[in-house]
Amino acid sequence: MEETIQPIDPIAFSLGPIQVHWYGVIIGAGIALALWLAMREADRRGLDKDLFADLMLWAIPIAILSARIYYVIFQWDYYSQNPSEILSIWNGGIAIHGALIGSVATAYVFAKKKNISFWKLADIAAPSIILGQAIGRWGNFINQEAHGGEVTRAYLENLHLPEFIINQMYINGAYYHPTFLYESIWNILGFVLLILLRRVNLGRGEIFLSYIIWYSVGRYFVEGLRTDSLMLTESLRMAQTISIALIVFAIVLWIYRRVKGYANIRYLETSE
Repeated sequence: MEETIQPIDPIAFSLGPIQVHWYGVIIGAGIALALWLAMREADRRGLDKDLFADLMLWAIPIAILSARIYYVIFQWDYYSQNPSEILSIWNGGIAIHGALIGSVATAYVFAKKKNISFWKLADIAAPSIILGQAIGRWGNFINQEAHGGEVTRAYLENLHLPEFIINQMYINGAYYHPTFLYESIWNILGFVLLILLRRVNLGRGEIFLSYIIWYSVGRYFVEGLRTDSLMLTESLRMAQTISIALIVFAIVLWIYRRVKGYANIRYLETSE
């Protein structure tokens, strides 16, 4: 049976000589939905809803660039020998931590320029970000990347996965953990959690810090299953190291902002 399994065509459609990859379509769909949700929440929170559209004009290209740079740096042994592939992001190979660094830095500068609270922007954007990540992982599914170690077909069937997911996890003669799915589900649960936290009168910035903690916990455990991790050393996975650092940083910052009174403005308050 396995010999007849064909992977999903990574090309969604062609426009003449231009091939449009599912990877890009899925990432684009995630960004579009995330932007729409953020704009709705911004309008509800008394901000110009076009503010996030303006931010995205800067944040998206910078995030993609920083995500690719981050990935290439930690795979430099390969890309130094294949420099023509450095820009081939449609084949996969963008690191979410790199994207977060670029987008958060961009949002911080943008907020300063617009004289708006960065933490207010971050709280509004947090559910959109994690939902976009949940959708984006399906681009990895199409490309048959970011998977875990080898498993049996019976193992996948016992998870009651749809046939198309099981078949797509058949790669070069073996089945693998669908770690893209584990992380996607974790992120969807995180999205629901953050939406529920909007009903709690948290201090400003604490929804965003909740996002950092939730995502990092899930990423730490999922990363331990993956076979393609970017490595800090021969035995230390970069994503797990950063996840631990982000969890500690977010908790310390949460406590610090509470003690110093920086979180006294509550999320449900509308004043600046």
